[in-house]
Amino acid sequence: MTFSSLDSEITGPLFATGEMRAVFSDRARIAAMLRVEEALARAEARFGLAPADLAPAIAALAPEVIDPGKLGEATALAGVPVIPFVKAVQARLPRELEPFFHRGATTQDILDTALVLQMREAFRIVGRELVALLPELQRLALTHRDTPCVGRTYGQHAAPTTFGFKAAVWLNGLADVAARLPPLCARVLAASLGGPVGTLAGLGDKGPAVVAAFAEELGLAAPALAWHASRGRLVEAGTWLAELLGALAKMAADIAHLVSTEVGEAAEPHVPGRGGSSAMPHKRNPVSSTVILAAHVAACGQVTTLLQSMVAAHERPAGLWHAEWGAVPQLFALASGALHEARRLAEGLDVYPDRMRRNLEATRGLLFADAVAAALAPDLGRDAAHRLVEQAAEDVRRMELSLRDAVEKRLGDKASEAAPALDAAFDITPSVEAAGRWVDRAVEAAEASLAALNSLGLSER
Repeated sequence: MTFSSLDSEITGPLFATGEMRAVFSDRARIAAMLRVEEALARAEARFGLAPADLAPAIAALAPEVIDPGKLGEATALAGVPVIPFVKAVQARLPRELEPFFHRGATTQDILDTALVLQMREAFRIVGRELVALLPELQRLALTHRDTPCVGRTYGQHAAPTTFGFKAAVWLNGLADVAARLPPLCARVLAASLGGPVGTLAGLGDKGPAVVAAFAEELGLAAPALAWHASRGRLVEAGTWLAELLGALAKMAADIAHLVSTEVGEAAEPHVPGRGGSSAMPHKRNPVSSTVILAAHVAACGQVTTLLQSMVAAHERPAGLWHAEWGAVPQLFALASGALHEARRLAEGLDVYPDRMRRNLEATRGLLFADAVAAALAPDLGRDAAHRLVEQAAEDVRRMELSLRDAVEKRLGDKASEAAPALDAAFDITPSVEAAGRWVDRAVEAAEASLAALNSLGLSER
């Protein structure tokens, strides 16, 4: 039985990539816990607190020697997996090394640091996906830099823009989030080692030095204090993932509207059998957009869990820490699936400029109302010009006139004098040129985000 759509063999592949699911698998968690214990042994050996042979003995143990099923049964009794994990490892160590294993550490040290190791690999996956996605959005924005389309506010036609500008907005939103990933990793990827109440009293005056060595062994930051009850790092990581999903969802929401029958300005990449209906053979439902939007909705609840877990009583709370165990992996899983679908969209979105042009004409010139009011303002005054165009717009709706005809009708004898100004107001060229300038800026700005991402060494394993 599965209780999460992410863990299900049926729905899991829809919402999360196999690569990310592997990072947070039981085997991966056991491997990370062993790596943490090995690093602890190496760090303590530097200061004569553990035999030099302990770390190699731990490293020689393959994760497969610990059965996840048996560990789970024991965890149900112990309340945490580290207690049976420690016993399982001790049973496989030479007797003379066993007393020094896990020295000075507590359960939370091992689980938290193991989680951070998994998060580091997960962030690398996310970063690699962003490095692949951002250039595709740059290409999409530049390809349609000068493709006119309807700009929409409150779900209604507002003023002309370009499809390249829409794509540039998606690009800019993602680039802003992506640029914050390197400093985020520097802050949140920190080792956890504090012992029973965070003071490492069992290591005497060597505690701070061991923490520094422990963090160095793992390539993690060394915190000033143990973060057993200071959970801001996980909140920051979770919030960033939710922001990422929000930026992706913005793109997905736009595309879901653009592919609707009444709009028809785009279509998701067609793959036979994808997006069909069990009842309606003609359907091509927007699967990628759906997955991204669902991921964003699901992520919001997980961030709330992490925020609530910040209220950790004293040195270690009851229950709140445990609640994080599901939230963090699910946020990464949702992000992986959403990024995969976003890349599919960016690489293969079908764009229909002809339909965009027809939609530009659908409201018979109302898209130019703002420009017309501005053109008439020097002669009529701003308020009078706005009022005249507002009234003309009602004429367009009631009488099925074009806005140009309606405005000229209301201008009466002044219509001929206003003709040059109206010609300029109904010219779409300035709108297209204005949008293009911002497209160029967004594409250029995204290069800085890509450079920041590449500083993470995303090709490393």
